[in-house]
Amino acid sequence: MTAALQCLPSSAATAQRLATRLGLPLDEIALHRFPDEELRVTVAPPAATTIVFASLDHPNDKLLALLFAAEALRRMGAKRLVLVAPYLCYMRQDTAFHTGEAMSQKVVGPLLAGGFDRIVTVDAHLHRTKDIHAVFPGREADNLSAMPAIAETLRASACDPKTVLVGPDAESEGWVADLAGRLGLDHAVAHKIRRSDRSVVVEFPDSSLFAGRPALLVDDIVSSGGTLMTAAKVLHAAGAATVDAVITHALFAPEFTRTLFEAGIRSVKSSDSVPHPTNAIALDRVLAEALRKEVGA
Repeated sequence: MTAALQCLPSSAATAQRLATRLGLPLDEIALHRFPDEELRVTVAPPAATTIVFASLDHPNDKLLALLFAAEALRRMGAKRLVLVAPYLCYMRQDTAFHTGEAMSQKVVGPLLAGGFDRIVTVDAHLHRTKDIHAVFPGREADNLSAMPAIAETLRASACDPKTVLVGPDAESEGWVADLAGRLGLDHAVAHKIRRSDRSVVVEFPDSSLFAGRPALLVDDIVSSGGTLMTAAKVLHAAGAATVDAVITHALFAPEFTRTLFEAGIRSVKSSDSVPHPTNAIALDRVLAEALRKEVGA
């Protein structure tokens, strides 16, 4: 076998779906924690091309585990290492917003580039960085879109043709317009003013668009949920018939889902980039297409 897949334990279920689609064997990387919190990482014998799957939510231990795994795989004979991280951590801090702040993207990008030949992710949370290749100097990199998978899921659920897709801020314009084009739906993008991690103001240029129509909030990442809840209240005030949400990366605590419902969001669907009770959109097809060249398919 010239290619194989290994994964961190927390990503085993999603990695298995991808391995099945690619027709590859899957091994789970073993992690042992010593009493002093140090990690021991044990990998399986590698293939010449070894794909390592790890979603990087709750990232700190996982980053170390990946680097340790890369060292072991290289030493044991892997010629090419590909990291598949559907959710890629530490991308939002690409500048110092206040004096003394570290720029985490500038550290984590080169760190992963030092261990892997190619990094594949989905809807990376980039702001001022326009090209994913700038994050990983000297390495191959792919920032895939979840919109094809989201469109397929919504199409299968017979989405109401009167639905308005709603982006919660200017940064969402690209993917909301993409999704709207795939589904033939109207879309609108809000103007957002963030006052703190949990305090935002959301406004729409033309709120009359939502009167009597279903609204579907589309976001790339939700951690605190503040923006979604604020947008839902504004949409209901504008007369939206229903408000639902679909997101790529669900980083909020599972128990917080009920709070989103209480804020007027009827349903929440997320991709399986991060294991979460709201997962309803599988990314294995999107990821497999990007990895075909690695497995000779």
